[in-house]
Amino acid sequence: MPSPHRILLKLSGEQFAGKNAFGIDTDFLLDLARELHEVVTETKVQIVIVVGGGNFLRGAALSKNEATIERATADYMGMLATVMNGMALVDILEHFGQPARLQTRIRIDSVAEPFIRRRAIRHLEKGRIVVIGGGTGNPYVTTDTAAVSTALELGCDIVLKATKVDGVYSQDPNKHSDAVKITQMSHLDVIKDENISVMDNAAISLAMDNKLPLRIFELLTKGNIKRIANGEEVGTLVK
Repeated sequence: MPSPHRILLKLSGEQFAGKNAFGIDTDFLLDLARELHEVVTETKVQIVIVVGGGNFLRGAALSKNEATIERATADYMGMLATVMNGMALVDILEHFGQPARLQTRIRIDSVAEPFIRRRAIRHLEKGRIVVIGGGTGNPYVTTDTAAVSTALELGCDIVLKATKVDGVYSQDPNKHSDAVKITQMSHLDVIKDENISVMDNAAISLAMDNKLPLRIFELLTKGNIKRIANGEEVGTLVK
């Protein structure tokens, strides 16, 4: 696949926690920020990042007992968790001298810009990394779907979904030793295969309808983002 011009990186809240069960692992963010800065300065690829918030709170899980917190309220709480992650990431990126801006789909003007498409594109053109918090700004929508819709809005060439494994497998490789790695598959194949759960079906369907490729890759292998930016085949390509 040719080298991309503009990429969207989807980070889960779980990745922000690193080796911990909760909160933010600053060592992980330091390593990530260092690599992202190298990618921008050496390859000139433009980077958008959509962050999850599961290291602090998951709205769907919080609202399982309907007698306590309504799903919509819990989802808005989850959006606030993504903003916390976005603030941390932007701060550490700028520590490395990498200009970055946090934009959110819910208005929190004291800490972030509102998401404005043209402004986000201008930031990217100036070499800044744009971090997006707040999901889509709507309850009942995952941050995976937010990542795909944002990539489409901003004209990204591909969505990079960071995971703990080095691509998509026929079965969970942590549970099945005979699992086989798949290097390329279609969006429809991902949706049909119940053993594959790299993204929710709404996100995959949106990408499929708009012919947006996805790359599923292992984040913890240093240099993977740069390899992808240089056009190398890493992980699994979904197209």
